[in-house]
Amino acid sequence: MARQPRVDISDEVYHVINRSNARWRIFKSEKDYQNVLDSLEETLELIPISIYSFCIMPNHWHFAVKPHKNGDLGKFFGKFTQKLTQRWHASHNTAGSGHLFQGRFKSFLVEKDSYFFQLMIYIEANPLRAKMVKRAEDWQWSSLYLRITNPAITEKLLTPWLINIPDNYLKLVNLPLQKEELKNIRHAVLRGSPLGNQSWINSKVKKYDLQYTIRREGRPNTK
Repeated sequence: MARQPRVDISDEVYHVINRSNARWRIFKSEKDYQNVLDSLEETLELIPISIYSFCIMPNHWHFAVKPHKNGDLGKFFGKFTQKLTQRWHASHNTAGSGHLFQGRFKSFLVEKDSYFFQLMIYIEANPLRAKMVKRAEDWQWSSLYLRITNPAITEKLLTPWLINIPDNYLKLVNLPLQKEELKNIRHAVLRGSPLGNQSWINSKVKKYDLQYTIRREGRPNTK
């Protein structure tokens, strides 16, 4: 199957995810994770985009972002991945041994309202769902942890949310997402389909020619 074109338009919000080759655990030490943050900061200086949240897991990462110029989504994550891969190989003395990630990142559009909030919780609660921490804010390599503990780095890496952060956010992020919300987000990750209410989805599918993301899988019914 031919590679489908990626939507890479400015001022849209995207969920971006990429995984390591064979889902191998590539981030193990504090230095591994710090290399991610250093690569992120350097890339932002070259290609500024808005980063609302992120979470770096042992074998993958999540971001919620908004590019400032058309084409900047691909440019940013291409450069970020390149810098990170170079740092990782240098740190592990494996230069020239190949790609670190499965391939190009996955991304999908997200509506800028309640679905934006769902996405923030989905990303920042990732370590909690994976049972790697007792509370979401305990995971050191996420935007949630940085907002709480390190205002200076937060100001460098993160952009204020498009909505107000609720006063009880720490309580909410530690609660399970509703099954339907989790199902919709995971479907969007798998298919690359827009995440939002149905009328918004329909408008984006039409505007950006994304019919392939909402088609049912399998052979068409010829009867």
